[in-house]
Amino acid sequence: MAIRDWPKGEGPRERLLNMGASALSDAELLALLLGSGTKGQSAVSLARSILNELDGLAGLTSSSQSQLRRVNGLGPARIACLLAALELGSRLAYSEVKGSQPLTSPEHTKRFLQQKLSHKDREVFALLLLDNQHRVIEFQPVFEGTINAAAVYPREVVKIVLEKRAAALILVQKQQLDNKSVSFAIF
Repeated sequence: MAIRDWPKGEGPRERLLNMGASALSDAELLALLLGSGTKGQSAVSLARSILNELDGLAGLTSSSQSQLRRVNGLGPARIACLLAALELGSRLAYSEVKGSQPLTSPEHTKRFLQQKLSHKDREVFALLLLDNQHRVIEFQPVFEGTINAAAVYPREVVKIVLEKRAAALILVQKQQLDNKSVSFAIF
């Protein structure tokens, strides 16, 4: 059944406007981004099947563009919309930590780094540059490698740290282990 055939006020858009975004399920929020369903499938049903196929929101946020292309019901326009929404979320997360609150725990740091790197489908070596209060100055991917290797040049790392006048540094290596699992190494 199409969403337009649902009882008045029951659709995701109406519920969001009346009750707030937190009242919606992950599938309903995704359905709003998708805009419509496919033949014989409402936007909410399509969103549920996408989340099921990609192992939930975590799988969706870590999916590459090529992985999204293989999902039934996702064409170029919908993929572009999803990637734009994910990038907005990433930029928001970055703006919340850049220059304001210090990274106070390994878990806080890990969440931030996962947000910044989970969508990469290649090995990445990055720098998280901090001031003397451990607030983020800049997050900078330095080397992006192949599926399982990235060349790292220490002189380039030192050059960036000096240019940005960082007081502290976290070195990050993101490695794709297989199609679904990712490993982060923080030094």
